[in-house]
Amino acid sequence: MQQNKIKGTPGLGLLGTTLGFFFGFAAVSLYGPTAIKFKEAMELTPVMMGLLVAIPALSGSLLRIPFGAWVDTTGGKKPFLILLILSVIGLGGITILLNFTYPDKMHGLYGLILFLGFLSGAGIATFSVGIAQTSYWFPKKKQGVALGAYAGLGNLAPGLFSLILPFYLQSFGFISAYFAWFLFLLIGTIIYAVISQNAYYFQFRKRGKNDKESRTQAKELGQEMFPAGNVKDSLINSAKIKNTWALVALYFTTFGGFIGLTAWFPIYWSQFHDFSLTKAGLFTAIFSLLASAIRVYGGKLADKAGGEKVSLVSLLLVLVASIFLSYTQSVLIGFFSVILLAVGMGVNNAAVFKLVPDYVPKAIGGAAGWIGGLGAFGGFVIPPIMGAIANTYGKIGYAHGFFVFIVLAIFNLGIIVYLFRQHQRKTEMK
Repeated sequence: MQQNKIKGTPGLGLLGTTLGFFFGFAAVSLYGPTAIKFKEAMELTPVMMGLLVAIPALSGSLLRIPFGAWVDTTGGKKPFLILLILSVIGLGGITILLNFTYPDKMHGLYGLILFLGFLSGAGIATFSVGIAQTSYWFPKKKQGVALGAYAGLGNLAPGLFSLILPFYLQSFGFISAYFAWFLFLLIGTIIYAVISQNAYYFQFRKRGKNDKESRTQAKELGQEMFPAGNVKDSLINSAKIKNTWALVALYFTTFGGFIGLTAWFPIYWSQFHDFSLTKAGLFTAIFSLLASAIRVYGGKLADKAGGEKVSLVSLLLVLVASIFLSYTQSVLIGFFSVILLAVGMGVNNAAVFKLVPDYVPKAIGGAAGWIGGLGAFGGFVIPPIMGAIANTYGKIGYAHGFFVFIVLAIFNLGIIVYLFRQHQRKTEMK
């Protein structure tokens, strides 16, 4: 009788988390394409612009750690909703601020805008919550496909809005865009609250059943993955596993890089190649959409070929693309290099989370928090560094900034070779 009250299916669970992450990530898609507007109103330097477009990634990365681990005790819906609400507050706040101060009264407000951008970035932090929430819905053999679909489709948000925003700005204006995005996020938060469900185990626990009973009945319904301990335990247990930190480094480069470049590319295309805002937005959208969409395929490929092999090839693509981008002034070569970069980053992002249940099976939420959080921290760190390089070298510095990814790719190739050898040794011992 009790089981009849249990709600949801794996498919519905995946739909809820994917939509929630899509709406949350959409909240920060404005910052990159509109950075030029802030530059004009407040006379920002390249470094200040880099920090402005990166600030949502700071909260979007750091909040992933505790909120991702929290899933192991709640199932995910509660921490997910809290993050979406924080993002609503941040985006609503900056919308009100712009309505009263843009463009002539914005001097001296840079710090406040950074703070509101920090709050808006909480929407990005839903990623680690959704990863763990989704993971508990699916068996091990389907983790790559499920997590690839979740992350790939959810990650489409910044690309889609990088494509739409320039046309919206031309038609309706700067402040109207922020108001529209605020309403979109608010509606999305309500939709997530209505349709999202936690996996069966957490529903049984909420109904007062003990751990053993909840596991038994959840297994009867098909659930395979279960948490081990509370939030603190999940973080500590996953942190003790050294391979968690190897996965953090891999994710820092490709997902942190993805977030950072989605915000940075409008600046790169407009300042280095003198593109219009609309054209820069279009080229940014191509990168973001491709990196997101191919992540779905990357999950399937990782299931079939193995996460380590797929990650190795992906990082080689990132390395080659970064070398070309660092030194070319050709739009054509730059464009095809960006395509290569998007493929490498998107596929590696899927491969990394395919490896999480293999390396950290008893603390998925904690691992997702560390990997998603510290990995996404790259989205905050990388744009200001690229801005500093541009500040130092002038216009050509916008190209030389990609040297950051050459260094990161080489370092990560060493890590994945280590993991690959470790995997081979385990296979031989079986």
